[in-house]
Amino acid sequence: MPHATAAPSGVHRPRWWRELPLIAAVYALYSAGRLLVRGDIPAAVHHGLTILDIEKTLRINAEHPLNRLFTAHPAIGIPADFAYASLHYVVTPALLVWMFRRRARWYRQARTWLLTSTLLGLIGFTLLPTCPPRLLDARHGFVDTMAQYSSYGWWGAEASAPRGLGGMTNQYAAMPSLHVGWALWCGVLLWRHGRGPVVRTLGVVYPLVTTFVVMGTANHYLLDAVAGAAVMVAGALLTRHVLRIADRWAARLRAVLGLSARPGPAVGAPIVGGGCETSAGERFPGRRTPSAHSPVARGGPGAAVDGAAPAAAR
Repeated sequence: MPHATAAPSGVHRPRWWRELPLIAAVYALYSAGRLLVRGDIPAAVHHGLTILDIEKTLRINAEHPLNRLFTAHPAIGIPADFAYASLHYVVTPALLVWMFRRRARWYRQARTWLLTSTLLGLIGFTLLPTCPPRLLDARHGFVDTMAQYSSYGWWGAEASAPRGLGGMTNQYAAMPSLHVGWALWCGVLLWRHGRGPVVRTLGVVYPLVTTFVVMGTANHYLLDAVAGAAVMVAGALLTRHVLRIADRWAARLRAVLGLSARPGPAVGAPIVGGGCETSAGERFPGRRTPSAHSPVARGGPGAAVDGAAPAAAR
C-alpha cells in the first residue's frame, strides 16, 4: 500500500511527547464513540442475520466449520481465545513503537494510516451495529468459545473484556473487524519494513491467523473481516490527504501564535562537522599560520606537503 508508507524527502523525526497525547486522544475518542453508538439490539441482530444469509447464499460461511473445530478441540480453542483477547492490544502498539524508533522516516505515514482507518471503523460501527455470531440464538449453530473457555483466562462471557467490565465494551461493534484491520496494518509494515524472510513471513501469517481466530471464536463473520481489510485500504488511500490537511492547519496555528517552525535534524541526515566550524586564519596547535605572501601560502618552492612545514621554517 504505497499511499500509506511512501516516505517523502526531508522527513523530520517526530517528538514522542507530541505523539503520545495524539494517539491517546484518538484512541479515547474511538473508545468513547464506540460505547456511545451501541444502537438497538434488534437492529444489530437483524444486521448479523442478514450478513449470515448473504454468506450462506454465496457459500462462504466459513465461521460454522471453524467454530465447531475450536469448540471441539480445546488445544485449538484456548490459544485462539488468548490470541483474540491479547494480541490486538499488544502487537499493534509494539509495532507502532518499533516504527517510531527504527523506521522513523515512515512512522508518521504509518501512524496516520492506523488512526485514520480506526476512525473509519468507528463510522462503520455507527452506521451498521452488528450482532456477532456468538450472540445469535443457539439455533443458528454458534458456540461462544470465549465463554466456553473463560475459566482459562481473564475474560468472562462478554467478549474479551476482563470479568466484570463487560459494560465497558460494545459487543455489537462487529462490522468492520478492526482485529483483522489492525492485523493487516501490522502485516503490511512487517512485509515492507522488516528485514529477513522470517519477519516477512510473520507479516503474511499474522493477519491470516487473526482472520481465522476471529471467525473460529464466533466473534466475527467472514464479511466483517473483509470489511476490516477494506477500511484499512481506504485509510491508506486517505493518509496523504490527511497529512496534507494536518500540516496546513499546523502552519496556520503557528502563524496565529507567532511561532516559527524549527524542525529537528532530518532522519538519516549527517551532521557535518558535528556543529564545529573553523574560522578563517584560525591557528591549530603546533602549526604555523603562513601569511598571504609566504611561499607556503603561494604554493611555491618550500611549500608544505601533506601538512609538513618546510625545512627552512623548522
